[in-house]
Amino acid sequence: MGYGNYSSQAHDAIVQKRAKEPVQEVFQQTGCHPLMNPKGLRLREARDSAEHPNSLGIVFALDVTGSMGTIPKLMATQMLPKFMKILTDCHVKDPQLLFMAVGDATSDQAPLQVGQFESTAQLMDQWLTWSYLEGRGGGNNHESYELALYTLAQHTAMDCWEKRQKKGYVFLTGDELPFPSLSKHVVESLIGDRLDQDLTAEEIVAELQKTFVPFFVIPDQKRRENCEARWRELLGDHVLCMSNPQDICYVSAGAVCLYEGLVPDMDALGRVFKDMGLEYGDLSSVMRALTPLAEALGRTGGPAMTGGKSPEGVLGRIVQLFK
Repeated sequence: MGYGNYSSQAHDAIVQKRAKEPVQEVFQQTGCHPLMNPKGLRLREARDSAEHPNSLGIVFALDVTGSMGTIPKLMATQMLPKFMKILTDCHVKDPQLLFMAVGDATSDQAPLQVGQFESTAQLMDQWLTWSYLEGRGGGNNHESYELALYTLAQHTAMDCWEKRQKKGYVFLTGDELPFPSLSKHVVESLIGDRLDQDLTAEEIVAELQKTFVPFFVIPDQKRRENCEARWRELLGDHVLCMSNPQDICYVSAGAVCLYEGLVPDMDALGRVFKDMGLEYGDLSSVMRALTPLAEALGRTGGPAMTGGKSPEGVLGRIVQLFK
């Protein structure tokens, strides 16, 4: 998959047309779409083509349980074109997006839904809005995030990795813990794979990291306490703690640009966001979420942007952008 060209104008038109529609009009599925059902899944492929000779696979694995339905709606009605514009402005070549929906395999009817890698606005939007926002979850402080990561590790193939040894990116949104292990019975019932034994979350992450750069994205500060520590055990610096779900596309696109080295530092990234019209308060929020990653990558561009009160802190640096 992944054929066709991206049009920002077409994408803007799609989301603006439905910006004020209720969520049930945007996401009309009442069960897993047959083409997103993972049963019997072989591969989801992000391949090069004449139109896209440098494809880069990027996955949004979206938690669609009751507390997390805001992000899919924001992406479908406002934010996804902004993600693509940032990638374009920062010269990310040939991104191909895949959407997954994630729930709880112990309680939900559709705990795993898997789209295809796509390059056009219409098809990105199609898979996003075909996602069934089940809105449940088991109420056990866990969701089946490890099932989604297993699926990506075992059932994707990307030319960015196979031809150029460039890893793809995964942005997994959520506010709870992964289950400690993935049951072989769950894998067989939902996908059809037969495993010899259960897999630990650590084993799954290690396998995923061979081909992807994964991030766990927490939607707001209130929900950090519940899950941040465990995800940092699994992913280290690749945990992005936002202040507002509205920041999802700025934060995820900024992470790609920083990681790829397409902006030299946070100041340069801040100018990209400012030129897109991001206001002071929103820019501050986005920069705070990305600062720990920038520090880990050595891309702060100056004295540590720790968010402290000193003039060199993140707020002081943002003030300079608006002078």
